[in-house]
Amino acid sequence: MRQETTPAERKLWERLRSKRLDGFKFRAQHPVGPFILDFWCPAKKLVVEVDGDIHARSRAYDRARTEQLEAHDYTVIRFTNDQVMEDIESVVEEIRRVLESLAP
Repeated sequence: MRQETTPAERKLWERLRSKRLDGFKFRAQHPVGPFILDFWCPAKKLVVEVDGDIHARSRAYDRARTEQLEAHDYTVIRFTNDQVMEDIESVVEEIRRVLESLAP
């Protein structure tokens, strides 16, 4: 588990923590098997990842990781650091849209 979160992760966490997004509980830096999820909503099995520049070089790993999580009925959505930092409202609205689309 990482000790330090990124500025984008901190910004998004402010919008997700303490059930601030429509009453849904999210966990930050949550371990699942061999993975550490940036954010996880247990009620909907939704994983929210915030990807920095390093992910541009690890697309194959990210794709395989997503496939493994989806094989266990997790839904994974990804945002870039830039998306979070420049347009947090759109990011939050997309998370809300995905939450609403998932079965309880």
